[in-house]
Amino acid sequence: MPNHPEATARACLEGAESDTMNFPQIVHALSEAGFESYAIDFRRAVAIYYRPDGDSIELPTHRLDRTIAAAFDAVALRAAIREAQMQVPGYTYKGFCRKAAAAGCAGYLVSFLGRRALYVGRTGETHVEQFPD
Repeated sequence: MPNHPEATARACLEGAESDTMNFPQIVHALSEAGFESYAIDFRRAVAIYYRPDGDSIELPTHRLDRTIAAAFDAVALRAAIREAQMQVPGYTYKGFCRKAAAAGCAGYLVSFLGRRALYVGRTGETHVEQFPD
């Protein structure tokens, strides 16, 4: 993994989108590079990586090929999260993003310090997912 924080963030984003890095690997690499959290905004197709000193790095992500559903469906979102956690056959990160958007998720924040991910709907509904042990 690169030593420069921006290069690490870029490598992790590319690793997610190409399915060459899984979530635990990404969390480990970003934490080691000094980040404390990151956010994915599906509406803007942007990833923001946050450092504890207030600095952040913003990178473009892939654009979704669908609109974000108006209604937040926590059951469907949890099912997509479980598929990701279990790395079910055929799983892809881009497929996860499509399923999350279909479930009304507009984006998510991953907190390394809090060991959780917060998924947010278009009207502010949320689902909190604790990191598995």
